[in-house]
Amino acid sequence: MRLTTKGRFAVTAMIDLALRQAGGPVTLAAISQRQHISLSYLEQLFGKLRRHNLVESTRGPGGGYTLGRKAGDITVADIIVSVDEPIDATQCAGKENCHGEGERCMTHELWTALNAKMVDFLDSVTLQKLVDEQLAKGMVIEATPSLKRAISSAPVLKPIRVNAPNSVFALGTAAGK
Repeated sequence: MRLTTKGRFAVTAMIDLALRQAGGPVTLAAISQRQHISLSYLEQLFGKLRRHNLVESTRGPGGGYTLGRKAGDITVADIIVSVDEPIDATQCAGKENCHGEGERCMTHELWTALNAKMVDFLDSVTLQKLVDEQLAKGMVIEATPSLKRAISSAPVLKPIRVNAPNSVFALGTAAGK
């Protein structure tokens, strides 16, 4: 089995979200910045996670994502399957017809058994367990988001009033005076 970046990034982002959601909805931009994952890639992944009810979104100022269920009720298998990541070590993707001749390859049962073990293992690991492991390692959760908001503290400048003619006719009239 080869787990691609899609599954790895989804699990990583979900751990980040679970660690920080106590402070309110977590923005994808903040996860992107902390985990060095493309924002557009996270948007795709979280769309799939949302469709599988693993996350919930909040719109507007102060919006972002929170977990759709308790972290203890979400397994790594749930996350990986929700982002369309196949958990399959067989060459034929589990089909009975590996060689196209109506027969299985000689190692089909071996890889099918490995698939079952992998699914059992990933189904036994909860998101809460992964969060607890990060906290046990001494991970410090910042009190305030490290992402800088696009709100400017610069004063609002008022437009300058100019008493100049605004048309060719007005310019000619002003020049004649």
